[in-house]
Amino acid sequence: MTEIADAAAPEQALEITVSEGFEAWLASQGTSLVFATPPAKIFLVGLDAGGEVSIYERTFNKCMGIAQVDSQTIYLGTRHELWRLENVLRPGELTDDGYDRLFVPLESSATGYLNTHDLGVQADGGVLFVNTRFGCLAAPSDTHSFVPVWWPPFLPGPWPNDRCHLNGLAMKDGRAAHVTTVSQTVRVDGWRNHRRDGGTVIDVASNEIVATGLSMPHSPRWYRDRLWVANAGSGELGTIDLQAGRFEPMTFAPGFVRGLCFSGDYAVLGSSKPRHGDLYSGLALDGKLEQAGESPQLGLFVISLLTGEIVEWLLIDGPVRELFEVVALPGVRRPKAIGIMSDEIASLSRFDSVPGLVSAAL
Repeated sequence: MTEIADAAAPEQALEITVSEGFEAWLASQGTSLVFATPPAKIFLVGLDAGGEVSIYERTFNKCMGIAQVDSQTIYLGTRHELWRLENVLRPGELTDDGYDRLFVPLESSATGYLNTHDLGVQADGGVLFVNTRFGCLAAPSDTHSFVPVWWPPFLPGPWPNDRCHLNGLAMKDGRAAHVTTVSQTVRVDGWRNHRRDGGTVIDVASNEIVATGLSMPHSPRWYRDRLWVANAGSGELGTIDLQAGRFEPMTFAPGFVRGLCFSGDYAVLGSSKPRHGDLYSGLALDGKLEQAGESPQLGLFVISLLTGEIVEWLLIDGPVRELFEVVALPGVRRPKAIGIMSDEIASLSRFDSVPGLVSAAL
């Protein structure tokens, strides 16, 4: 069992275990990880001074999408807000307890409930988010809940009440490149009847549907000139053959897969335990789990892009069932964050650079 800094109350405690080589993998990659488990937690995973895994958790209301900028800025989508968390440590500075990043929530944009999913950062630094409730890509607004930026070609515009379950956003060269939907339906909640094979991948620039037949696809990502997708309903990570318009599976992982990032020759794939009820039943994942003799797992799987094998893992046991997103922080060894649910945010004050003065914590 891995100790979690500032863990929840004992009755809600989580047990986190890692594979034997997980710490060595983090060290070899020179990276740390941040992942979100709805409804309430983000976890920052790194290594302490002794090379042991370090896990720091913070509470945000329905945290889901995460995007990072140069390992200094984290954007986090929550139930009603879009947060910007900024590292306030100077280069080479450590906190008194040995962390090399201290992410502080410095700015939030009130969006209202939009069921925000994936986030992306554009070349100009602006943030895009998947507004699943209204079926569109959106940007923060200075005067309203959001600014619609794009919506699927089969919808007449931003419509409320989640018709196709737009959920994933792939950025490429600082622009929105591709999105995933569970269906092409326009009826409210119509996507629920197309979970097994109604999923699509759409080219944002051309409005062309470039792949169909997927099962609840999530987390599209461009990496090394390939478009990767987590086909959650079948528990598979793979790529999109843009010429043939189909999903090409590479690896099966035991769970409802979503949340995806990359580090060198590896993918880090999130996995959830399917929720009880009709939404996650009747999918190909059920048969694949039975065939493999596996139970669904909640956690992260490190997958070799060279072999397709799962080489390391981090698994979570406890009351949480879902993991939505994971991002890598290259060059960061041990990150932590200040939360908004305790007094620590009131006691941390630092001033910006002033000629002749040195910034200090008060």
